[in-house]
Amino acid sequence: MKMKSKATLKELAKELGVSTSTVSKALSNSPEISEQTKIKIKEFAQLKNYKPNSIAKNLKNQRSYTIGVVLPNILNPFFAKVFSGIELYANEKGYNLITCTSNESLEKEKQMIEMLDNGAIDGFILALAEETQKENDFAHIYNVIRHGTPVVLFDRIAEELKCDKVIVDDFDSAVNATQYLIDTNCKKIALFSTINNLSVGDLRQNGYKEALLKNNINFDESISLLMDSDIGFDEKMSKLILDKKPDAIFAIDEYAVVTAMKFCLKNGLHVPDDVSIIGFADGLWSRRMTPSLSTISQHAPEIGQKTAELIIKRIEEIPDSESEKIFETAVIKTELRKRDSVRKL
Repeated sequence: MKMKSKATLKELAKELGVSTSTVSKALSNSPEISEQTKIKIKEFAQLKNYKPNSIAKNLKNQRSYTIGVVLPNILNPFFAKVFSGIELYANEKGYNLITCTSNESLEKEKQMIEMLDNGAIDGFILALAEETQKENDFAHIYNVIRHGTPVVLFDRIAEELKCDKVIVDDFDSAVNATQYLIDTNCKKIALFSTINNLSVGDLRQNGYKEALLKNNINFDESISLLMDSDIGFDEKMSKLILDKKPDAIFAIDEYAVVTAMKFCLKNGLHVPDDVSIIGFADGLWSRRMTPSLSTISQHAPEIGQKTAELIIKRIEEIPDSESEKIFETAVIKTELRKRDSVRKL
């Protein structure tokens, strides 16, 4: 079957009896062209299978209308939801995405950024890999920023990098969650983490400690399990729960809270009568568990939308070499979702 040939801008103009400029402006929704003429030209362009030459258009505008997104782990529900927010907003604004995953590797993150930073994209969105934060190595990102490519960091950030950032109120949300447990008469609150080497892990841990301090409760290291990964976490957590018998658990990452909940239910501990549980999680499963799990929701799609908004704003701003850029750190508020895994007030 012979494929339908694509019409050119000049051919459309000739057949319609108008200038190529009029056709171009109509297809670009220019206010200079009447709505009636726009509709007529767009319908005719569709009939003739006209496709705009995006490469030529982008070269003219000196933009690729493409954003590079580097995620640490696409299988993590949080990052998947952030990406959905980025994609929705970027597409609405006429931008495409090239998405890569670092798989928590510093070297892979460097490779992805180097591969994309060759004029193929207009800006970067990324959350730092676990290894990048652990090694405190940001030279590859410094280079991108120094060369004038806009960068927006989200969730896992580095304060020393001069760029826009989007974070959640990790410290305050941890204070509020711990206070909620204290208000429900919990006195021995265990702290669990498998992300102790990440910036968000530090903020949440410090928020927990701040709430204890405010309530004149001493921090008890013996009921604190802070690890850099989930390797060996299950065994150590199980021993701590059985030996120390905490009356509440505050888990600052999704793996820790799910593992703790499953262990307690499997080993005959009644949630929340024997132990209250709360943690950071965004999955639908949290409200479908029995009992339903109290969580701190991070509003991941909103984080994605704000991140995309900031990068596009930077891409499209008029350069001003005379004034120093003022970068924004947007803070997205979390939501404490009170469910059945915590005792009632």
